Amino acid sequence: MTERKPGDVPVHDWVDRLIREAEERGAFDDLPGYGKPLPGIDRPLDEDWWIRQKLRDEDLPTDGLLPPALQLRKEVAALPENVHHLRDEAAVRAAVREVNLRVAEFIRIPTGPLLPVAPADPDAVVARWRAEREADRAGSLARPAPTAGAPGRSDLARPARGRRRWWWPWRRQDRPAT
Repeated sequence: MTERKPGDVPVHDWVDRLIREAEERGAFDDLPGYGKPLPGIDRPLDEDWWIRQKLRDEDLPTDGLLPPALQLRKEVAALPENVHHLRDEAAVRAAVREVNLRVAEFIRIPTGPLLPVAPADPDAVVARWRAEREADRAGSLARPAPTAGAPGRSDLARPARGRRRWWWPWRRQDRPAT
């Protein structure tokens, strides 16, 4: 620990003296990145650069920065893909129920910006899960089993899905045109 600043010495003189003494001792030799350019020095300055850098360094998902309503919307939209690997209908319904409980809690006590969030329809998610399982079974019966050295089923072999629009559940179709 450094000594206390003497009362009769200005702060900047005292700090300069401490830095000079540390340089003479070699405290700044062999620092990581010594002699290398600063990372990102050529990029434009962004006010949230440190947040992005921390997320990248810690390998954290950026979804944590979204408001709760948008997080829930993304969760509801990704629900069919997230339940694809589940084995039985009860597990699919439990996953949908868990997401719907969080949506209901948000609707009861909203936090952050007030955006509409609709719960997922369990029957629709289960129907899509069943259809995907049937398509997977039909595809695996039609194709010969992979040999020991052959790669497994790739994502390209999966039937193409239409792109789901984010606004679809919230747009009302039954409104008369004005």
